[in-house]
Amino acid sequence: MENEWLNVGKIVNTHGIRGEVRVISRTDFPEERYKIGNTLYVDMGSEHIPVKIETHRKHKQFDLLTFENLPNINDVERFKGNLLRVPKEQSVPLDEGEFFYHDIIGCSVFTVEGEELGKVKEILSPGANDVWVVKRKGFGSDILIPYIPSVVKSVDVKEAKIVIEPLEGLF
Repeated sequence: MENEWLNVGKIVNTHGIRGEVRVISRTDFPEERYKIGNTLYVDMGSEHIPVKIETHRKHKQFDLLTFENLPNINDVERFKGNLLRVPKEQSVPLDEGEFFYHDIIGCSVFTVEGEELGKVKEILSPGANDVWVVKRKGFGSDILIPYIPSVVKSVDVKEAKIVIEPLEGLF
């Protein structure tokens, strides 16, 4: 069975001539994923190339990484535009009530009365709390569900089912 992979970030460019790459991070755990000595995998389409982190630093909105035995821009140029990933088995353990985005996206959303609203298609992180974007069943504009205890009553990732109690004026 083929490994399932989790996205860590996307290599968007090189930085300088010493093999450093610019990464737009897609992980909630950058301090864990970009730890010196950790192995990440560059998804090249037909293969995943293992790379071991040698250095990590922040620069503006990017994470800048270098990899062991790739000390030159020519060594990393081919990685531009590709995803950095880890096998799903290396996922970080979560506390009760915490979920990975990939566990929530695709779940069906129901009201406490049992009405099916649609499926979660995207998760936004605008600030204080996440907002789940639900594509309505049938037609109509998307519904924005704030991920707060007064709205989201239960999440069952095994059954891919979320139950909410809509705030007045939510729809």
